Amino acid sequence: MTLEKLLIKHSKDFHPLFEPNLTSENTLLMDFSIDNPEMKKLDFSNVENLNTFVFGKIHQANKIYGYGGYLEDREIYRRSTLFNVSGDEVRSIHLGIDVWTQAGQKIYCPLDGQVHSFANNDNYGDYGPTIILQHQLEDKMFYTLFGHLDSESLSNLFEGKKVKKGEKLCSVGTFPENGDWPPHLHFQIIADMVEMKGDYPGVCSIREKEKYIKICPDPIIFFNL
Repeated sequence: MTLEKLLIKHSKDFHPLFEPNLTSENTLLMDFSIDNPEMKKLDFSNVENLNTFVFGKIHQANKIYGYGGYLEDREIYRRSTLFNVSGDEVRSIHLGIDVWTQAGQKIYCPLDGQVHSFANNDNYGDYGPTIILQHQLEDKMFYTLFGHLDSESLSNLFEGKKVKKGEKLCSVGTFPENGDWPPHLHFQIIADMVEMKGDYPGVCSIREKEKYIKICPDPIIFFNL
């Protein structure tokens, strides 16, 4: 059984990452793709303007959260040299789901696991404080990545620390400590960490897309959407 099918099988057992849980009534699907003409008008280098845009959309729709982004080809990553590959190639395909919400919002562990690794990836446009959990579900081991946290989320952590389903794990950070982004969680499923610790690509190039689809299935499985 593939990891994706195994997660679907157990999805009703997962604890919500947020309280209240995301639903179609309280959550706005947001489009940051290069196909959205609004992206051409935004100054991505100005995080204050980007923050106003994101939360203006959420408030205008009378929602609590904004979400989206899995496999979205995003213009936004062109604001940071962190996402340059070589020549004209840029990492622009988003491999997780973003949940845009207020800084300080608590994030809960969706299922039992342990801390695989953690780090403060403090490059401009990076994850900022990041936690990676390791999980065992039936015969498969896999990982979940939580990025753009507040710095307090890394306190009292150690590799191998057990975390229980439903336990508060961390909190959403704000700029600049979260990698200089409007407050949100980047949540990603990873089948194989390939010996990486505290970090894992959350964005890939178009050339690498098919490779990463197999490693990072759609995290929508963890949300009631």
